[in-house]
Amino acid sequence: MAPTGARKGRLAIVAGGGFLPLYVAEAARAAGENPFILRLKNEADQQWQGFDSAVIGVGDMAGLSALLKANAIDRVVLSGGVKRRPAFGEIRANLKSLLKLPMAVKTLLAGGDDVVLKMVIGLIEAQGCHVIGAHEIAPDLLAETGPIGAVSPSADDWRDIARGAEAAEALGRLDVGQGAVAVGGRIVALEGVEGTDAMLERVAHLRAEKRISQHRKGVLVKLCKPQQDVRADLPSIGRSTIENARRAGLAGIAVEAGRALVIEREAVIKAANEAGLFVIGVDRGLARGTP
Repeated sequence: MAPTGARKGRLAIVAGGGFLPLYVAEAARAAGENPFILRLKNEADQQWQGFDSAVIGVGDMAGLSALLKANAIDRVVLSGGVKRRPAFGEIRANLKSLLKLPMAVKTLLAGGDDVVLKMVIGLIEAQGCHVIGAHEIAPDLLAETGPIGAVSPSADDWRDIARGAEAAEALGRLDVGQGAVAVGGRIVALEGVEGTDAMLERVAHLRAEKRISQHRKGVLVKLCKPQQDVRADLPSIGRSTIENARRAGLAGIAVEAGRALVIEREAVIKAANEAGLFVIGVDRGLARGTP
């Protein structure tokens, strides 16, 4: 049975960096789809043997339109990381996107990630396709409420979760990032364009310099932006998040249940258990206080 209801055409997966596009592709295939992979130039880093695929530039709307038409694609999933926005000279518009070009350029130059993604969704849907979320194809990736693994938060950890959730929500409203680190009730790091792993590396450096508490561990909290279109860029964690949280000396990680992805779930659980870290899915309201 199709994960998104009745199908008329083919599913395409726009693949950026990381493992998420591969997991989505495998889930789609298991559901009877034959996904076509649109590998973003200089971003996609997985091997795509066994899948039909093509390389496309991040700003190449004309090339995208041609590939969508040639492969009878009617649904598109955006998945994986994109480290760099296209420069003006890399944008190739077709007739359907030409009228939106001034708005698109302005958004690329000054808009936050969520605004940019909404613009990209609009440009793709102008080609006659429907954009759907990765979680619609691979719902098993969504975090559930409660601990994921053997370790649970302490009372002190819950206080840090509440504090970190406040910061992550405020940050999300500004369309800056999705994550925050709280240590002993103090916000010590906010996620920016560098991403979660780089933020955690910064926390580890601050810890080594003794600029944050050596006795209180702290928590990473990742929430979906309040205004975010859930069809793209849901908060996600994977094995690298666990390893970087361990290096940063944190007690664990809290993500928004139902609106965050746990990639490589079994590997994440194993790594977290071995490191003595908790990983927990929290409801947005629950994140503001102890259970």
